[in-house]
Amino acid sequence: MTELTNLTVAQIRDGHRAGDFSAVEVAEAFSANVAGAKALNAFIVETPEHALEAAKQADADRAAGTLKPLSGVPIGMKDLFCTDGVQTTAASHMLEGFIPRYESTVSQKLWDAGAGMLGKLNLDQFAMGSSNETSYFGNVISPWRRKDGGNAALAPGGSSGGSSTAIAARLCPAATGTDTGGSIRQPAAFTGISGIKPTYGRCSRWGIVAFASSLDQAGPMARDVRDCAIMLENMAGFDAKDATSLNLPVPDWEAALSSDLKGKTVGIPKEYRLEGIDPDIDAMWDAGIAMLKDAGAAVVEISLPHTKYALPAYYIIAPAEASSNLARYDGVRYGLRDLPAKNSSGGGAGLQDMYAATRAEGFGPEVKRRIMIGTYVLSAGFYDAYYTQAQKVRTLIARDFEQAFASCDVILAPTAPSAAFGLGEKMADPLAMYLNDVFAVPASLAGLPAMSVPAALNREGLPLGLQIIGKAFDEQSVLNAGLAIEERAGFNARAEKWW
Repeated sequence: MTELTNLTVAQIRDGHRAGDFSAVEVAEAFSANVAGAKALNAFIVETPEHALEAAKQADADRAAGTLKPLSGVPIGMKDLFCTDGVQTTAASHMLEGFIPRYESTVSQKLWDAGAGMLGKLNLDQFAMGSSNETSYFGNVISPWRRKDGGNAALAPGGSSGGSSTAIAARLCPAATGTDTGGSIRQPAAFTGISGIKPTYGRCSRWGIVAFASSLDQAGPMARDVRDCAIMLENMAGFDAKDATSLNLPVPDWEAALSSDLKGKTVGIPKEYRLEGIDPDIDAMWDAGIAMLKDAGAAVVEISLPHTKYALPAYYIIAPAEASSNLARYDGVRYGLRDLPAKNSSGGGAGLQDMYAATRAEGFGPEVKRRIMIGTYVLSAGFYDAYYTQAQKVRTLIARDFEQAFASCDVILAPTAPSAAFGLGEKMADPLAMYLNDVFAVPASLAGLPAMSVPAALNREGLPLGLQIIGKAFDEQSVLNAGLAIEERAGFNARAEKWW
């Protein structure tokens, strides 16, 4: 039998149903991998007992003939999703020790489907980052290494770096992620796995620690496209507790998977052909175009003329919403409280002093930077000059996609402008770090479904991902195009174990 931790979600589900192994065996195998991979720092909290309890129930359900869609499948949960009775921190000192007494809608759906939780996965603090280096609990380290004879530790991408590392290192078969400006797709590309950001509103945001409310969207990360479809079916659905939730039926995405793209048209945005782009990225993109042609699709060049304004608009809108959302962390109701003995004048400390001390201690540098930017662009005298203009640009970007989709069904582009970079290489230059999201942000601003699938290795032996962007509510076309690339790319490389 193949080692259990090498199995995909679909293989675990089907093998358990067939009686090839027990769910308890699967949970114990993955829990052992988690326990033996401390060097990767992928988990903030490990919950083998949760996975084992769900596994025992799955085995009992099999005996009773009452199996659920994810019975026997243990997963990782990004530590942005509130989990009843289990610490939820958003990787911040501000929430260290916070134990919710409620369950996020997405995690509850997964538990109701039979999944078990192996632990809470590390991330960039409050999901703000592209390298998983802003976590209060330390860097997540990618399981991949460059084939240059060195041993440089590489970024797993962000903010869902714990999720991407855990899947790539076989610590879990799948995990939840959240995507605000590329935080599912970019880490998936960096670690050679798949991940999909569904249409904004497909998955409830209730119980997810908020970063930017008009952009945040939960989605699955897994080894392959089929697993992403399975996971998404069990995460999506209307939620009356979330005013932005889509009141639409959840399609059977797995059953409708097909890599036959006859009659479909793929758009290639000319604005994504950036000057000075890594030649390995360009070569992979051209290979991806050939793969989709081989699958029967026609290919046309399209224009998304406002693409160059996407990053500036995003880094006004997202920090503005963050400054509003994070105002709730004041040391009064929950989380960290820091009350200095005296105020700055030497007198007794008051409420404002507590606010200031708590936020100074609880938030990391990147979170403070974005709060300050957001507060500035929302301030009197600057709101119209920055925030209002950014929202107008967002509308133009969404219109670009609408016009492009008049002539194509999906859009193909690179996921990220480079392969994984070394930890510490870009932390001193926030602008260089923000440029990692250049290909991912436009789809987020438009609220469109977008997926990354691994397509090649670069000259240093590191994974590269291709991104498929689809029309709103059309996750099926995105998944199908992803499957066509997956089958033709034949990507089966994995990181050599060093941890």
